[in-house]
Amino acid sequence: MEKRWGGVFREKTAPSVEQFTESISFDWRLYRQDIAASIAHAQMLGAVGLLSAEEVEKLTKALEDIGLMIDRGELPFRQELEDIHMHVEQALVDRLGELGKKLHTARSRNDQVATDLRLWVREAIDQIDKKIEALQRAFVARCDQDEGVIVPAYTHLRRAQPVLAAHMWLAYCERFGRDRERLADCRRRVNLSPLGAAAIAGTSLPIDRDQTARALGFAGILENSIDASCDRDFIAEFLFCLALTAIHLSGWAEDWILWSSTEFGFLSLPDAYCTGSSIMPQKRNPDVLELVRGKCARVIGDLQTILVLLKGLPLGYNRDLQEDKVPLFDAFDTVSACLEIAAEVVSAARLDRNILQQAVEVGFLDATTLMEFLIRRGIPQRDAHHVVGRLVRRAIESGRRLAEISLEEFRQEIGDVGPEVFSCLGARNAVQAMQSAGSTHPEQVALQVRRWKERLGIK
Repeated sequence: MEKRWGGVFREKTAPSVEQFTESISFDWRLYRQDIAASIAHAQMLGAVGLLSAEEVEKLTKALEDIGLMIDRGELPFRQELEDIHMHVEQALVDRLGELGKKLHTARSRNDQVATDLRLWVREAIDQIDKKIEALQRAFVARCDQDEGVIVPAYTHLRRAQPVLAAHMWLAYCERFGRDRERLADCRRRVNLSPLGAAAIAGTSLPIDRDQTARALGFAGILENSIDASCDRDFIAEFLFCLALTAIHLSGWAEDWILWSSTEFGFLSLPDAYCTGSSIMPQKRNPDVLELVRGKCARVIGDLQTILVLLKGLPLGYNRDLQEDKVPLFDAFDTVSACLEIAAEVVSAARLDRNILQQAVEVGFLDATTLMEFLIRRGIPQRDAHHVVGRLVRRAIESGRRLAEISLEEFRQEIGDVGPEVFSCLGARNAVQAMQSAGSTHPEQVALQVRRWKERLGIK
């Protein structure tokens, strides 16, 4: 069939080229955005006198019908029509004849696809934000469920200090909260309209870019037509946000893979979120968590694809940019799926309180609290550190906990000290000893829980 851009050409496009250059196999996902932007463009052309009111009405109705056809899967996608933009335009021409060809007035596929992509990314940001919020809600709900439970916090993957489980759940909320802040900031830069920039230089026709921007819910227009037609910074930024969210999901998954292992035993994953082995009947594998961890690599790869794609492009639109959509769609789909399953797993898992109660009393998690007890008695921090280190060595060699060392032994290392030394020993006492804002003291954690409930609108 005749190409919309084919007037200067003497030969038909080779079938191999049509197959190599088509993008309809993936950019069909932009059809709702393309329909919305086309309607806004048609209405603007009518407002400035480039189309009659009757023509605008016919174009709008036909575009709405085409959108419904695609919704129902009734518009066949054809390789020779290249992309979603040409499919919509050809469908218009099939219905309206010459009028369908007028829609592309004062518009290029360059600013058209840039507009569609910004509309799509804006909606994608809103969807991801809601899914992150759902995950945060799951963690906050766990805070009430696991109230009072103490777990070991780790540094260097070694037991460090005891903390409330709720304190750890809210640490994940903080990470995902920053992800939402980054998305909101990214959305601000996404939400500007390139429509009307045309191919690169703008247009000599009397269009109103502000009208189409308002109609599509954009906060304003991109002010330089060259930049507007070729900018994909917003995709790179969005994919960075997705990649960091995926990294946070991967870190959480790694924690819970370890915690649910026989070696740790802190956490139980329901059968519904585990899979089995084809040869070992006893296995309950955390495949869901492992895939969340593994899919992070895909999202990081999608970000790298975009960055490498953009790094050597000269100013202006280049066909290389057709390749921006596959990593964009893949990263969005991957993170969306991970967030959804993560919220389910967080809600369904259960802590083993008996094992945790034993675990927090092993590994001298109260050593730092004992050191700070000595500091309050006027002993310099470095000296207090060495004193407690010697006490820990004494406990290790005798197979005891710090709380099981006798008062006489404490006096040998510390000097004149009374039974009050035991008030800082043991996991629960260590947690109660914390005072600083944002610490794991029960009152501080309760304050954090209240704040998160207020932020998320949880009653």
